[in-house]
Amino acid sequence: MALALLLWCAALVAVPALSRAQDAPSLALARDVFPGAEGVGAYAGEPPAADVMIGGRLAGYLLSTRAVLGSVGYSGRPFEAVLGLDLEGRITGARLVSHNEPVLVIGVEPAELDAFMGQFRGLPVDATTHLRGSTGEAGVDAISRATVSSVLFADAILRAARAVALSRGIIEPEAATAGLDLDRFEELEWPALSDTGLVSRLLLTNGDIARALLERGRPPPAGPGFEDPTATFVDLRVALATPAMTGQNLLGEARHLALVHALQPGDQAIIVLASGRYSVKGTGFVRSGVFDRLQVLQGEKVIRLEAEGHTRIDELVIDGAPEFREMGWFVLPAASGFDPLQPWSLRLIVAQPTEAGEVLLDFVLPVTAPTALVARPVEAKPRGWLAGLLDAALEPDGSLVVSPGLWLEVWAARSLDIALLVLMLAVLSVALVFQDALVKRIGFYRRFRVAFLAVTLFWLGFAMGAQLSVVNILTFFNSLLTGFSWQVFLMEPLIFILWCYVALALLFLGRGVFCGWLCPFGALQELTNKLARLLRVPQLALPFGLHEKLWPTKYIVFLGLLALSLHAMSAATLAAEVEPFKTAIILRFVRDWPFVVYALLLLGAGLFIERFFCRYVCPLGAALAVPARLATFRWLKRRPQCGRECRICEVNCPVQAIHPSGEIVPNECIYCLDCQEHYHDAHTCPPLIKSRKRREAAAALHAPAGGGSPT
Repeated sequence: MALALLLWCAALVAVPALSRAQDAPSLALARDVFPGAEGVGAYAGEPPAADVMIGGRLAGYLLSTRAVLGSVGYSGRPFEAVLGLDLEGRITGARLVSHNEPVLVIGVEPAELDAFMGQFRGLPVDATTHLRGSTGEAGVDAISRATVSSVLFADAILRAARAVALSRGIIEPEAATAGLDLDRFEELEWPALSDTGLVSRLLLTNGDIARALLERGRPPPAGPGFEDPTATFVDLRVALATPAMTGQNLLGEARHLALVHALQPGDQAIIVLASGRYSVKGTGFVRSGVFDRLQVLQGEKVIRLEAEGHTRIDELVIDGAPEFREMGWFVLPAASGFDPLQPWSLRLIVAQPTEAGEVLLDFVLPVTAPTALVARPVEAKPRGWLAGLLDAALEPDGSLVVSPGLWLEVWAARSLDIALLVLMLAVLSVALVFQDALVKRIGFYRRFRVAFLAVTLFWLGFAMGAQLSVVNILTFFNSLLTGFSWQVFLMEPLIFILWCYVALALLFLGRGVFCGWLCPFGALQELTNKLARLLRVPQLALPFGLHEKLWPTKYIVFLGLLALSLHAMSAATLAAEVEPFKTAIILRFVRDWPFVVYALLLLGAGLFIERFFCRYVCPLGAALAVPARLATFRWLKRRPQCGRECRICEVNCPVQAIHPSGEIVPNECIYCLDCQEHYHDAHTCPPLIKSRKRREAAAALHAPAGGGSPT
């Protein structure tokens, strides 16, 4: 059977990749993503795209991400999105034709997927529209629980559309490499933000208002508040808020992203800050829905600021900012025609009462886009050693599955999570290297293990969702057969780092490092079993013969999933629900009741038989057990008396991974170090007890009578 499986795998590797689709798309599909289409040609040109005709004239193009880019998803398998592109450089619609994404097969409703794809309608494909934010959305909301797949879909759709738009002359090359830089961020204090021109200022004193009134032939204001001509009448600041360089510095990452994600494609936003005796917002907007004291001017355009697009800001997070009485976020809709890269102005209208009646005074605050907000050409972006690793992983023809910098952006956005995971793994490594010293301090070791398992469960599992799964192995194996790409796996930094660590641990120590320390569901089983023991729940110990016969179950499950994945990855993903990881850890039991009941049944069994799932069902444990045979070192120590004179370790092993002969079975060991605790305990291990008693007897023999000191 093993030989047949190897021959089958070899045959699959030898099969060349399928050629990209070049047939003519159906008219029904064209009308779905390009409303009003009356005719559609065949895919042609480079990159390939099909002409879409309306009224006998060319109206745009139909294109496929698979045909243009050879798009591959997080599963390692191809996916194809078909989209329409009009002659003005806007996406007319997008439809996901096929995919093999595991997370989308189960847990994501078709309506959610349709809603995600629907957000691309009307999206411009020039350089001002690109992936932004810590989750990588392309001006659209990601699919809940499928962020990485969303990033890959959005990236492929936008890059394919831009490639076709460039090749057909819809957008100019310069427009594809320059634009508003929404992502670049550098933490600044208030003085630097002002000095670089990211925030513009208009300061009006009482004297300025008096002079403006005199120029209009009106008497200067008099009365309370105008006695001092140098006193501030209004101190007005304005900033383009959509880019992270300004918005994130002023509001913080979470608040800025929340406001940016609420924007429609093509929208921009400004932040207005003001202090002084004059209110720049006034009260008229409550009745009219329009702020009558503020306007945005650009060329011949006058853009009104509407109450519907206004969000009040309660505080700024930037250091050194002065106190402002009024702060607000104002949306400039795409329909307004506002161009953030062209000079613009904020007009302040001052309604000043005088003895002769109210006078309206105009003051203009000019704004130009500073160089910090202009995206650099792609070729000019600096590339460090980390990007060099990516270059080394490119295919010989230089082709890419995802944008070269995309995974770097994801890693940068999750730098804190990455740092905490590296620290966690470093602590575990130190504990394993100095395990002998650790287990000798029994009380400390037991507290340390419980604390580490709690971090694994609550932070690594529930908070971060970094639960490794057999689906990761199936995905990796399938990617080797269908076109391997490092970038795809780099999109999940915590998962990637964990797998790298587990791979090293397999070579040095075996599979138990992951199963016993870094598996959130394993931690959940062990912690709930400890609680059950405290509540005196009876524990069942299966006869070793029966226990040994149940071991192969998990290997059969794994081989079945592997064979199924070679035939249909989507079916294998469905079958991989034999792992309750997604239900219990990723979705935290918020799921349809059959999945929840299944997970609770496994946890319930674990209350009586510790780590029941790990022992007999877990396909991931089986997959890791195979290479674990190659482990270089055997750090778990045994004595000749183990299994002959003493069976304490065997009886107390939480997963019965010690053979009656005394040998530790590496395929079943979870590296909990319980046996090492007994090995070094002079009050538990019989050989050490004998040695200790001999030493005590010898000491007593040589001790002077009456307890005095020897002479």
